[in-house]
Amino acid sequence: MAEGTKPISEAVAQAARAGAEGVEERESRGRGRPSDAFGGDIRRRDVFPLLVLHLVAQEPTYGNRLIESIEEITEGAISVNPNTMYPLLREMEDQGLVEGRWELPDRRTRRYYSITPAGRREYKRLKAEVEPFLDSVIQSVSLIKGEIYA
Repeated sequence: MAEGTKPISEAVAQAARAGAEGVEERESRGRGRPSDAFGGDIRRRDVFPLLVLHLVAQEPTYGNRLIESIEEITEGAISVNPNTMYPLLREMEDQGLVEGRWELPDRRTRRYYSITPAGRREYKRLKAEVEPFLDSVIQSVSLIKGEIYA
């Protein structure tokens, strides 16, 4: 091991601790693990809403297109189930973060979502909050790759 570098187990533990910040309440309910980088509650609570707000800030869009866009952005590393996306969109709409409008108001067709001023504020907050977590995931994965393939 190079001088000044941490053992991989210590780096992974540090990343898990970084991901665990703010997760204590969720852990007490027995859901999600901070070491599960994109699974469990951290994914639904932080990463998914951040991605949704990012995409609807660019242009109004609908649920299935959001699912496709997230899968494209992550090159399939993150797949989103409609049973996750649509409840999230309804919750975000209830919170006033996005506004939904039917493509054809006379009948239920595609529901297009756009960001609200409150959604823009939440997007800015989530960007700042999630970045250290994403950095820790990148660092951990890089260390694991380096350990195995170096």
